[in-house]
Amino acid sequence: MTNQIAFADTKPIVLKYCIYARKSMEQEERQALSIESQLKEMKVIVERHDLNLVDIKFESHSAKQSGQRPVFLEMIEGLKKGEYNAILTWNPDRLSRNAGDLGYLVDLMDKGLLQEIRTYNQVFTNSPNEKFLLMILCSQAKLENDNKGINVRRGLRAAVEKGWWPCGHAPLGYTKSRIKGEEGIVHLNEDDAVWIKGAFEKVAYEGYSIYRVIKWLKEFGATSCTGKTLNYSMVHAMLHKPFYYGEFEFPKNSGKYTKAFKSQLSPRSYLMTYKRRSHKLNGRNAIVNQKQHPSVFCR
Repeated sequence: MTNQIAFADTKPIVLKYCIYARKSMEQEERQALSIESQLKEMKVIVERHDLNLVDIKFESHSAKQSGQRPVFLEMIEGLKKGEYNAILTWNPDRLSRNAGDLGYLVDLMDKGLLQEIRTYNQVFTNSPNEKFLLMILCSQAKLENDNKGINVRRGLRAAVEKGWWPCGHAPLGYTKSRIKGEEGIVHLNEDDAVWIKGAFEKVAYEGYSIYRVIKWLKEFGATSCTGKTLNYSMVHAMLHKPFYYGEFEFPKNSGKYTKAFKSQLSPRSYLMTYKRRSHKLNGRNAIVNQKQHPSVFCR
């Protein structure tokens, strides 16, 4: 028997269902049913309730951002064209984990183009209470996403404040710990600290160019962690990183700095190096990155 919705003094509306299944490979949805499992469960419901199934759509895509799922947008267009007027899905969060996509669905309900959303254990029709419940369930999924993002950022910052290095390779002169329980913690190599400090002082107090610094480092025997001779880009990056002064910005461009990493460079040496390099760059009409200015740190 085909499902219908009947209203007083009107002809019954025949419900035409589209199955929608979605699976994201992101961490927050690792526990969700696979697409195959979702489709299998939905087909059982179709047979059990003798639903009029006209289309099946599925995709592997995150639902955190609005308007980014191509198959979901195809389904929305199908609803607008009248190809189907009901959706069958495993759970409301399969349809939306953001306010934008939820707005599409509610708007289609308001216009009468979407008559029903059926999940494994609930049915949502175009009634105020059921639409409100649908919005609550989808908003809860969005809240879970937002909270997880906040918790991840908070956890990463806490790890950085304990000396954990969030990037790939450790900075020049530092090594990542391989001790169990301290993985990712970076430590200053005392031997390398000598030439790091010397490189900054050569620029700050003796006016060395980067090429002269490289020559001096080669004579000193300084190498990277892989044993390679230091090149221009390595030394240039080192001399322009506030990290070597003892301040590390995390997350990048956040304006939040931590002092968790050991440094043997004095504030005066970094300040003088910055002024020397800024003067040389400005002489060539280059733009100086104000976020690297030591006034940010010297409070």
